[in-house]
Amino acid sequence: MTQVDTADPAKRQRLSQDLDAAIERLANARDFAKPAKLMPVLDLARRLMLADGFAEIEARSQALEAAGVFAGTDWAQPHILLPALTCHSLKSPSSDVVVIEALSELRLLAIAMGDVVHAKVSAEQAHHFLTQVLAINLSMLFTPMSEAERESQGRLAKVPRAMLTYLAERIGFEYVMDQLIAEIWRILRQRPIQVDSVKQMVTQIAICRGSANLNLNNTGLGTEALIQGADRLVSSLFGPTQLCREDPGVAVYAERLQHLDSSALQSEAFGCSRAMHDTGLVSPYHAVLLRTLCESQPHLIVDALGLSGTGRDSLLCYHDLVKALIEEAVTPHTPQAIYGLTLMLERGILYQPAVAPSLWRQLSLGLSPWSQQRLNLVFGSAVSPRTRLLEGVLLMLGLPLGIGQGNNPTCQSARALSIWSHIDPDFLLQLIASAARDDEIIMHFEGQPISSAPALEDTARPLPIDLDPVSILLVPHLDFIYGAMGRLCAGREGDPHRWINPEFHGWRVCRGFRINVNVATGQLENLEDFLRHFYAYYHPYYNGNQPLIHPQPAGIAITDSAARFIGWHAITIQRVALDPNGVMRVYFYNPNNDSGQDWGDGVVVCTADNGELYGESSLEFERFASRVYIFHHDTQEPGEPDKVPMENIATIQGYIQRSWGKERCAELTLQASPGAPQA
Repeated sequence: MTQVDTADPAKRQRLSQDLDAAIERLANARDFAKPAKLMPVLDLARRLMLADGFAEIEARSQALEAAGVFAGTDWAQPHILLPALTCHSLKSPSSDVVVIEALSELRLLAIAMGDVVHAKVSAEQAHHFLTQVLAINLSMLFTPMSEAERESQGRLAKVPRAMLTYLAERIGFEYVMDQLIAEIWRILRQRPIQVDSVKQMVTQIAICRGSANLNLNNTGLGTEALIQGADRLVSSLFGPTQLCREDPGVAVYAERLQHLDSSALQSEAFGCSRAMHDTGLVSPYHAVLLRTLCESQPHLIVDALGLSGTGRDSLLCYHDLVKALIEEAVTPHTPQAIYGLTLMLERGILYQPAVAPSLWRQLSLGLSPWSQQRLNLVFGSAVSPRTRLLEGVLLMLGLPLGIGQGNNPTCQSARALSIWSHIDPDFLLQLIASAARDDEIIMHFEGQPISSAPALEDTARPLPIDLDPVSILLVPHLDFIYGAMGRLCAGREGDPHRWINPEFHGWRVCRGFRINVNVATGQLENLEDFLRHFYAYYHPYYNGNQPLIHPQPAGIAITDSAARFIGWHAITIQRVALDPNGVMRVYFYNPNNDSGQDWGDGVVVCTADNGELYGESSLEFERFASRVYIFHHDTQEPGEPDKVPMENIATIQGYIQRSWGKERCAELTLQASPGAPQA
C-alpha cells in the first residue's frame, strides 16, 4: 500500500491550524469572494493529505462542508454521488478534483463512523458508498503507481492511494472484503438490470485475487465460504466453463469451440447456463457460445439458456424469433441480453398475441438520429444503438422488477415501466418503438392527448445518463407527460395522484384512492380510517382472502435508519401473502437499483430469504403500513375494515408517531371506531 510522509507530526499540526484559519475565512466570505478563499483551503488540504493528515481532515469534514467547499458542485449533494465515478476523479490530473473527491470520501467516512449526522445521508448509506468505492478502486490499494499516473499526476498520485488506505484501515479492510463479497451477492439476489458497477467490483476482486499482495488466506477471512463466494463471482464472468477457465479471450474461445463435438458443446452449454442462473451475471464467453450454437447446434440453445419446461415450450413455439433475437442482440459486448431472453421465455409472455409481432418490429426498427446519439453517448459505440436497445428490451421484459431509477429522481417513470413490463408488455413495446423511432409518445389524460415531443426540445434540461438503454430513451418522454398530467390537475382539491396514477399507469389501477396526509397542511388526518381500509383491501384476513389481481401503485414516506423523514417515494404493491415463517408480508417493488434499506425503528426492508421473488422487497404488514401514505383500492370491494383489531391499528400508529409522523400531528388518536374490536 502507498505510504505518504508520516514522520513529522508537528508539520501536520501546523498545517491543521492553517487549514482551520482558511476554513474560517471561507465560511465568512461573501458569495462573490468564496472562489478566491476556496483555493487556499484546497491547497492546504492537499498538503495535509501528503503529510498523512487524513484524520485531521476527517475531524474537520463538517466544518469544511458548512464553509462551502462543495458548493456549486455535484459533491454538494452526497446522496446522488456515484461510486463508479470516483476512480475517474481520483486519477484526474487536476489537483483540485482529486482533493475535493478525497474530501468528499472523508466526509462520508465521518458520517459512516457516526461522528457526523448528515441531513441527506445516513450512516448506513455512507458506509455502503465507501464499501463500493473501496471495491471499485481496489487495484489502487494493491498495485504500484503506473507510469501513466506518475506522468499525469506526479506526487499527487500518492493522495488517492493513501486516502483509500486510510479508509480501509478505518473501516477495517478485512471487514470490507468480507462485506464486499457479501454485498455483491446481496445486490445480485435482487437481479437488477444494471449490473455494470457489480461487474466492475467483481473485476477488481479478480485482479486482487491474482495479486501476490492479496491472499484471502492471510487476511483472517480465508474461510472456505468466502473464497468460494469470490471464486463463483469471478468465474461467472471470466471462466464459467473448463474450456475458458484460464480466461483465454473470446477469440481463442471461439476457435476452441470449432473443434468440439456435440457432447462437449452440451457440457459448455450447461456450464454457462449454470453460472448465469447462479449469479445473474453473464460472461462474454457465454455470448460466443450461444452464437456458435445458433449456427451449428441449435438444439443445444435450450441447455445454453438453462430453460425449464415453460421456457423450452416458448423456445420451440417461437424458434425463429428467438434465433433472430440472439443474432441481433447477443454479442460479447451485450452478454446480459442472454439473461433477459432466458427470463422472458420463462415468463411465457410470447404467448400473448401482440408480443411476438412487436418483437419482430423491434428487430427491424429504425432509430431516430437523436436516439442513436443518446445511446452512443451513454453506452459507447462498441455495438450499434439498435443492438444496445434490443439488449435493454430483453432485460426489461425478462426482469420487470429489476428496473432502477439510477440516481435521478424518476421513480414514477421507473414504476410505470415496471408495471407495463409486468402486465402489459405489448404496450411497453409500443412506447419503445414510438420513442426510439419517432422521438415522441402520446398518452391521454381523461380523453385529452398529451404529446411528449417538447421534452426533447428543452436543451437546458439535463437528461439522465445513469439508466438502462430503454429508460434512457423513454424516461424523458414519461417524465414530461407525468408533469403535464400534474399541471392538468392544478386547482383540484386533494392529491393529484388520485387522477394521475390511473391515467398514467393504465386501467388496471383501481380508482378508489386514500391518503392520510392533508395536502394543504402536511398534517396527518383520518389515520385510523386510512389504516382500517388499507387492511380491508390488502390483508387476506380482512378482504375475503382475495389475492391482489393487478399490482397497485402506492406512495410511501421514506425514512432513514434513524426513522427521520426523508421524502415521498413511489412504489408498487405486488402482492400480500404469508412468508415461509407464517408472517403476513407485503411484497412490493421499489424502483431503486438497491432496495434493501433500513427505515429506522426496526423497519428494515428485506430483499431475500422471506419468500421474495427476484426484485421484490418485503416488510411485515404492520411495518409496511406504517410507511404508506397513499394507496389505491377497488371501491366495489370494501372488505371488512371494522373487524381489524384496535391493537393492530395502535401498533402501526406507534411506528408512525416514532418516525415520519412525529411532527405531523400533535397527538395520534387511539380511539376505536364504532363496532371495532377493543384492544
